[in-house]
Amino acid sequence: MKKYLFILKNCPFFSGMSEEEILSILNCIDAKVLCKEANEYILRAGDSTTAMGLVLKGSVLVVQEDLWGHRNIMSKIEEGDFFAEPYAATPGSVLNINVIACSHCEIMLLNINRLLSVCPTACEHHNKLIRNLVAVLAGKVLLFNEKITHMSKRTTREKLLSYLSSESIKQGKLSFDIPYDRQQLADYLCVERAAMSVELSKLQKAGLLKTKRNHFDLYEILGS
Repeated sequence: MKKYLFILKNCPFFSGMSEEEILSILNCIDAKVLCKEANEYILRAGDSTTAMGLVLKGSVLVVQEDLWGHRNIMSKIEEGDFFAEPYAATPGSVLNINVIACSHCEIMLLNINRLLSVCPTACEHHNKLIRNLVAVLAGKVLLFNEKITHMSKRTTREKLLSYLSSESIKQGKLSFDIPYDRQQLADYLCVERAAMSVELSKLQKAGLLKTKRNHFDLYEILGS
């Protein structure tokens, strides 16, 4: 576990903890590491889990998929971020998501039941971890609300502008990369890729933006 300390120390879940405290808590919550290749499933809809996942290397997609294969990308989880926390924290809950590796990735599974149980030694770093978990869950609620904001827009154009404006504000610049390729962006916004491509073309012709692959340059319209 020591080789992952440089990632764990920068993870909000372990905020305010020393290396010794992190290693101690990993043992306390029965942390395990697994490796997955691109397109392999880490968790499947219909299963249940007592562990939440932390991405140590690579990235994963959290996806909802119906019986007819329609995909709704909920989020892309990068290094240092978590997935499946609400399901792990709710005993007996059934997952309605798939978690799929985007590329080769290394995942740490943390037994949340061990975390939520009273620590026999009443260690202070255990209490810190619970406080940090609350902060992590609150952050996920904000991300979910953000997605709802984009999806509540009526047209593909409005959804695109809502998402790109949000990313620009979040990153603090008008020139930025997004974490999704074209198909993933369409799945995230719940729109058809062809229709989205048409709208992106129209937005470029209107001088509102330029894009290449996952890079975007946004332009403000003077006098608007």
